[in-house]
Amino acid sequence: EVDDVLQQFPNASIVMACDSDGQRDRLRELFFQEDFPHYIHISTLNLSSGFSWPAEKLFIYTSRELYSRVRLPKLDKLIKRPVSFREQSSMHRGDYVVHTDYGIGIFQGLEKIRAYGKVRECLTIEYLDGDKVYVPLEKMDQVQKYSAAEEGVPALSKLGSINWEKLKERTKQRMKEIAGELIGLYAARRMQEGYAFAEDTVWQNELEASFQFEETIDQLNAIRDVKFDLAASRPMDRLVCGDVGYGKTEVAVRAAFKVVTDGKQVAVLVPTTILAQQHFMTFSERMKNFPVRIEMISRFKSPKEQKEIIEKLQDGKIDLIIGTHRLLSKDVKFKDIGLLVVDEEQRFGVMHKENIKLIKNSVDTLTLSATPIPRTMHMALMGAKDMSIINSPPNNRRPIKTEVSRFDRDLIREAVLKEIDRGGQVFFVHNRVQSIYGMASLVRDIVPEASVAVAHGQMKGHELEKVMLKFLQGAVQVLVCTMIIENGIDMPHANTLIINRADKFGLAQLYQLRGRVGRSDQQAYAYLIIPPMRRLSHDAIRRLQTIQENSELGAGYKIAMRDLEIRGAGNIFGAEQTGFVNALGFDLYTRIIKEAIREIRKEKNLDVEEVEEEPTLDAKVECAVDAYLPEDYISSTAERVDVYRRLVQASKPQQIQNLQKELVDRFGELPEKAQNLFDYMIIKMLASKAKLSKLVLKDQHLTGEFDYQNLPAGEEFKSWLHKLVQAVPKELALRQENDQLVFELFLTHGKSLLKEAKNVLQRII
Repeated sequence: EVDDVLQQFPNASIVMACDSDGQRDRLRELFFQEDFPHYIHISTLNLSSGFSWPAEKLFIYTSRELYSRVRLPKLDKLIKRPVSFREQSSMHRGDYVVHTDYGIGIFQGLEKIRAYGKVRECLTIEYLDGDKVYVPLEKMDQVQKYSAAEEGVPALSKLGSINWEKLKERTKQRMKEIAGELIGLYAARRMQEGYAFAEDTVWQNELEASFQFEETIDQLNAIRDVKFDLAASRPMDRLVCGDVGYGKTEVAVRAAFKVVTDGKQVAVLVPTTILAQQHFMTFSERMKNFPVRIEMISRFKSPKEQKEIIEKLQDGKIDLIIGTHRLLSKDVKFKDIGLLVVDEEQRFGVMHKENIKLIKNSVDTLTLSATPIPRTMHMALMGAKDMSIINSPPNNRRPIKTEVSRFDRDLIREAVLKEIDRGGQVFFVHNRVQSIYGMASLVRDIVPEASVAVAHGQMKGHELEKVMLKFLQGAVQVLVCTMIIENGIDMPHANTLIINRADKFGLAQLYQLRGRVGRSDQQAYAYLIIPPMRRLSHDAIRRLQTIQENSELGAGYKIAMRDLEIRGAGNIFGAEQTGFVNALGFDLYTRIIKEAIREIRKEKNLDVEEVEEEPTLDAKVECAVDAYLPEDYISSTAERVDVYRRLVQASKPQQIQNLQKELVDRFGELPEKAQNLFDYMIIKMLASKAKLSKLVLKDQHLTGEFDYQNLPAGEEFKSWLHKLVQAVPKELALRQENDQLVFELFLTHGKSLLKEAKNVLQRII
């Protein structure tokens, strides 16, 4: 390939971009042996892929294109946006898509349509018998990529048929029946008499003031939600969902302290002995200045010690106990339990969960999870569980760079040495106890400079504790271990993770494991080692794609939703719902669930005290300018669709401006048509906020229409009208037409129509 480039561009500059200095030196040595010409430059540049710039005769290749590393097909993501329940997937020509009103069709790309004297790009969807629907920008949020619980080709919908509407209505009615049962249980729980905990004490304020980090907004909101639940006279059942290391434990610490200082006991249930030890250290450290009696029960304790702990617990001599499923045994009894905290519920077995239910029926319950199990996620979607989301990362936290690769000794050696050289540590996950010592020997052989130790769940308690302590103290640099580290281990100096046979792990497991690194301000790395692609199952590839695509901060929710999608709704409510998911697509199925929930809650008078959001008006804007993303600016159809969808989902002008900045950063200054598009979207947003029903911009002439039904009445209308007259320019004329108040503004020659329209609308608001 290099020879071809040099034949076409004799004086070309060719750069080989390496991830590290070690790769650079090896490549230089290799090229020197092969007698490569001097005009090939080898440098350390952290690039995800190579590129060419023929006009400047510049050609850049990356080490990934030279070594045997694997890049799974990756969905282009234009913006790292806050996680929502509905995963936004890129759409490519030929993909099956679902339109809320018209049903399942095939996406045939973007097509330019002229309307009102302007050119716009529309989504083109083909339905049965070749019929087509053109979806303008304003309606693109009604289209989602089709995904279902099972593989297979969906049936295309027929335009004009009533079958699609019937299917949606049938699904909603069935969802209302199922949700009615769930919400009935939820409502019954809310009607139960619980313990209302007292207001914050001076001690509570002191504990919270001693937190050494600055709380994030989401963390504070979660703490507020939990305190509100504790103060209510009904049992709490709240899920706090947030990425690994985002501060869920601190939420539990504050809740537990509040309960203990009000004279009741707290149980913290965790899936592993190591996590129990970690939580014991965390809770003890946070509460060390207060007279709180904290204990831990797990297999690290001898039978005699366990017996003493159980007796003290029953006598009320222990305020807070942290333990594994041992806490669920019949011989464990509390004097007066007030709060149950369940950490990472997805790691508990079915029997354990049944035992948890027996405790939580009448006790305030707080569940913590980074990637909730599909059933819990679905319960939250159904409104049968209260939920708080911690989605804002701690300060200075960086996304974990994730790479999928085949087994490569050079890659492993370089990854380990790179981490050790900066004073860090490495987790090497090998999840087979039978061969783990052999793998540790191989790691020692690959990196003889590193100190290597082994940890797995079949070791004796004191041996495992000893190894983990050495690793925590930095005496061990590489820990070859099983999934025992999956939950809760907080090792801030471990910032490189290597997972052998990553294809054998579930999605939540991969995500939890990756969360063991990147818990400081250091850049963290995760290497997922897999066999040749041809040996991987389709589901394994989807899992690896998801974990690699979702490396941005706050991806836990998205991964949980993807897990729910991959594993199928059939695992939750059976074959009937799987059929609905397949017929409607996963996104529309969840939308219909939410509609059903809203109707059910209204019928049962649940949460009537909450103020419903005022419905947002959708102003119609006619603007005689071409407004779209030209292909010579963003060539990828999938990327243009993503930008359009992001634009239509924006709820604030600032979000549109942020998107514009990202495009400028990635693709350069916006061409006129693209700038018109962004101005148009901001104008539409401002017009809706100003309560306009229609706005027409044409020939230096601006006309706006207000429907009286959308305006205040009586004295409020007079105040509103006075404000309008004061805010707009003198050139503006007002008149009444039927049920509408119309204003007209003639702009002086040379003024930008779009810019002036923005200025006028901002003054009206």
